[in-house]
Amino acid sequence: MRSTAVLVSAIALTATLPAVAQAQETAAPGPLRDQVIAWGPCTDLGDVPAALECGSYTAPQDWRSPGNGKTITIAVSRIKPKSGQARGSVLTNPGGPGGPGRTLPLLYLDRAKLVDNFEVIGIDPRGTGASTNVTCGNFDFITLTDPRDRSRENLRLLYDGAALQAAACQQRSGEFGKVVNTEQTVRDLDLLRHLLGRDKVNWIGYSGGTWLGAYYATYFPNRVDKFVLDSNTEFTTSFQDIFDEFGRGFERRFRVDFLPWAAKHDDVYHLGTTAEQVRRKYEEARAKLAKDPLRLPDGTVVDGVLLDLTLAGAMYQKNRFPDAAAALALVGQPAPQPGAALASAVRYADAANATLYAITCNDTRFKGGRDFLARDAERLGAQYPLMGYYQVLAPCAFWDRPALDLKTPTGKGVPPILMVQSVRDPATPVEGARRAHERFAGSRLLTVTDEGDHGIYGFGNPCVDDLVESFIVDGKVPAADVTCAGQPLPEPTAVSSSTPTAVPGWL
Repeated sequence: MRSTAVLVSAIALTATLPAVAQAQETAAPGPLRDQVIAWGPCTDLGDVPAALECGSYTAPQDWRSPGNGKTITIAVSRIKPKSGQARGSVLTNPGGPGGPGRTLPLLYLDRAKLVDNFEVIGIDPRGTGASTNVTCGNFDFITLTDPRDRSRENLRLLYDGAALQAAACQQRSGEFGKVVNTEQTVRDLDLLRHLLGRDKVNWIGYSGGTWLGAYYATYFPNRVDKFVLDSNTEFTTSFQDIFDEFGRGFERRFRVDFLPWAAKHDDVYHLGTTAEQVRRKYEEARAKLAKDPLRLPDGTVVDGVLLDLTLAGAMYQKNRFPDAAAALALVGQPAPQPGAALASAVRYADAANATLYAITCNDTRFKGGRDFLARDAERLGAQYPLMGYYQVLAPCAFWDRPALDLKTPTGKGVPPILMVQSVRDPATPVEGARRAHERFAGSRLLTVTDEGDHGIYGFGNPCVDDLVESFIVDGKVPAADVTCAGQPLPEPTAVSSSTPTAVPGWL
């Protein structure tokens, strides 16, 4: 899952056939199977390399009723081998679920072995990006109030906000929102496979893209060539179980990697010379912002919640540590200058957030209501203060879930897949990846030791890059589980003694 998010379990049968069996008997109408993707410049993506081409295709809005005439648009991209001759196609997904993926192929421009042999395909899945969108009316309950405040009044506001999130998403997205789910998305992907002229496809999916890849393999095992699942959700369980692990993963990364790193570089950030001193600085800064938020010139209010989310966002990649430490050092000053303008990182568009909720709340059953949520937050928050109180999927407790019975990923009948996992991944902890590995027959687990980055392949680890490309390009399946060593943490960036005009990485 990328930045705020990831996955969950199944429900109900239709009145006659099981939903899965019914879905298996459907196919795209003839005209949709005969369409041709018109590739051209990616004019809507800004200044991107010309090697990236964009296009789109049409899919049924509802694969269970493909003949009703209602269709949607799926936006795609590709990078072709310079020779023009591709041995096959590699479909990619950045996670979320709900992350737009058309720029993801650019990550591999320097991976010559991959792009010289395959066309690499980027996809904005249904609901997000330049594909047909869902929306929650730009409402996002996560920043509505501080979840650490466990007063009765604040809990009422918090869970009223979650209920409003569910209502806003479902009412604003309407009929289409009900069919933004994994079963429908994997059928969109299989239509894409057909339009690309491939009998089988390869896959590189990160975070929420591991869920999607595992389900595509489950629905279409005969269409699977080499699948790489990087930074794995526990795709054999429910989204609720997966998101409940956020607290543990972020707290471990925060305490084991970030706090000691910031203490090591006290000469730069002045946050303390021990991990515990840095942690106390965070708690002091958070308490100060919760009581007296900092208002920036652009109107942004920096409070305790924004500090939490900024630090949590930095836990995804070690190269974000310097910016996060600089932000913490800034707000930890006795009196931050009112003119400080903290730069904003890229925020998820509403369509991405709305797609996240549609998939996680539609795909799998959510157990418990307000009282359960309150107890669970207190339990997880006490153990994992950084992110344990945050319940991204609380709106699912109020969701009017459609009847949907997803197949269970077991790996049976699926060619071996390669799972890549760092041991201190904050968003998709290694414990869940190991459980999914045990339950998904034939999978191979590549564990990256002494590493906590979320997203490994293509980000500069030579051992991982070589093993993944040996798997995809050369077809070499590891005989057993394997390991690679992680990469060192970064050197700090200098922080001016005066109030900075910008702190990259602030959410």
